[in-house]
This record gives sequence, C-alpha cells and structure tokens, in this order.
Amino acid sequence: MASINEKFDSAGGFSVEKTVHIDELHNIQNINTVELKNTFYADSRHKTVILRGVNTAVLQLDDIGTQPVIDNNTLNFITGRVVAVNPQGTVYSAKLESVVQCGAAGATTVLSTMTTVIKDDIPTGQTWEIVPLGSTNRFSYSTTRAGTTNTIKWLVATEIISIAWT
Repeated sequence: MASINEKFDSAGGFSVEKTVHIDELHNIQNINTVELKNTFYADSRHKTVILRGVNTAVLQLDDIGTQPVIDNNTLNFITGRVVAVNPQGTVYSAKLESVVQCGAAGATTVLSTMTTVIKDDIPTGQTWEIVPLGSTNRFSYSTTRAGTTNTIKWLVATEIISIAWT
C-alpha cells in the first residue's frame, strides 16, 4: 500500500500545527529562538533571539513584553546587532558586545559594553540611543528616542553565550 508523506511527517520534514520548521532539505525556518548546547558541557549554551521595539522602549521577543531569560550563576557574552530606522529611511546600525553576570538570586548586571557604530545618519537635533538592560533573570536593551515625533523601529539580532560560573 502506498503512503503519502506530508510536511508534518518526519520523512517530509518536521512541523508544528502544519507550520514547517525543518523542511525536506534540512533547512530550519519559522523558529522564534535557537538554543545550542554541547552534550559534554551541560553548563554552557548559545541562544539566538530577535528583539524588537518602537521609539522609547524595552525591546522584547513578542508583543506581550517577553525578554530573554538569563540563568542564575552565569556569565554571559551578549552580542546585539542593531538596526533602527525611521519612516524616511534614515538608518542607525551598531554592534553592542556586552558581558553580563547573573547572580545566585537572579540579579542581572551588565559588567561592560563595547559599542561599534556601523552607520549613524541620525538627523541633527534628534537622539536615538540604545543601551543594554539587565533585570531579574532577564536581559534586553532599552531604547530612547528624543527630538522627533517620527516612529523609530528598533531590531536587535541578539546572541547570548552563557556559562555557569559556580
């Protein structure tokens, strides 16, 4: 008897509720967060997320305020690739590299940050700023827009590399 493989069958790919996540060519797609772990070193991981926001905000994973989780007792190297744009197509882009510590009680502290500005076309008289932000077991970026009423859209592709330190 013949069988028909569909996208939700493992032979034809993998999906959840018929949304394809791994296709038959082994491409991963439609994923909110990717986390890599080494089976030999269970105390470390690498997670990639996309954070977004508008104007002055704390950037988030979704429209209900979710921020990436940072585990207790970890040191984290966090790299954010930033793009901000207004309706006229004015662009600000940068790379923020931060070292973040999360203590035993979940207190998340940004220890240092290096910012590399890639493109800065912010109009004179306007301020567009982005800084790393740690809160209890969470990490994100805080953005500020001043000197304009234009909508500034922020996007940060964020890599979080964590290792347990205790």
